[in-house]
Amino acid sequence: MTTLLSMLLGAGPLLLLALNPVHGSDNATLPLVLWHGMGDSCCNPLSMGSIKKMVEETIPGIDVLSLMIGKTDIQDTENGFFMDVNEQVSMVCSQLAQDPKLKDGYNAMGFSQGGQFLRAVAQRCPSPPMKTLISVGGQQQGVYGLPKCPGESSHICDWIRKKLNSGAYTDIVQKHLVQAQYWHDPLNDDLYKKHSLFLADINQERVVNETYKKNLQLLDKFVMVKFLQDSVVDPADTEWFGFLKTGQAKETETLQESTNTGSRMAFLKSSVTFNVALS
Repeated sequence: MTTLLSMLLGAGPLLLLALNPVHGSDNATLPLVLWHGMGDSCCNPLSMGSIKKMVEETIPGIDVLSLMIGKTDIQDTENGFFMDVNEQVSMVCSQLAQDPKLKDGYNAMGFSQGGQFLRAVAQRCPSPPMKTLISVGGQQQGVYGLPKCPGESSHICDWIRKKLNSGAYTDIVQKHLVQAQYWHDPLNDDLYKKHSLFLADINQERVVNETYKKNLQLLDKFVMVKFLQDSVVDPADTEWFGFLKTGQAKETETLQESTNTGSRMAFLKSSVTFNVALS
């Protein structure tokens, strides 16, 4: 959490500028929706609570909604590990659609796995309209490794790592483990495409979904922030939509270099990327 806050202190003004918070003829300030990452919660005063406060102090009058998946902070954290991602996205879509403050549009900022979850919201739920999406360290092409978990969740991650290594694409692991739903195994590409319940769908690995493409292209901006020295996301290139070359687990490639870009090139349209280096 300290690393995340340090990054925002340095890059926060740049990211907030990318939000373009003033929108419309009445110069209304667009609300901001936040989705936290793995092992965190919506309202942790040391992480998302501080980020929400920073945004509110930087942009006077802005409404900031930090998403809680569940009824308590504890449930919110646990659901980030164990609640089906598609159910989470559906829940958030319903919540946003019922919020009158968002009816004219909103900006969104997702941290770590919250980044790709919000992209799913943009692709599946165009109303109310998302204007700008900022993915901060989001695993847009999934992960193939879980080297380190933040804070007190490390023991959970040790258990998750064992489950992923033993059978990420089995039905029971896919249905009950969030990280399995964006586990992208380059050594078992067919298994990934066939059995991934979440990532293979939103990345259009099985079939091109024209609605997904159209909805994502409605974004004014899609900002992807990559951490050059990320110790949690593996490989870090996933944060810019790159990934490991299929059939091996050492060399990475950009989305543009990939031989399987046809169904995903829509994700680059009108996108802006920021490269954030952390020591």
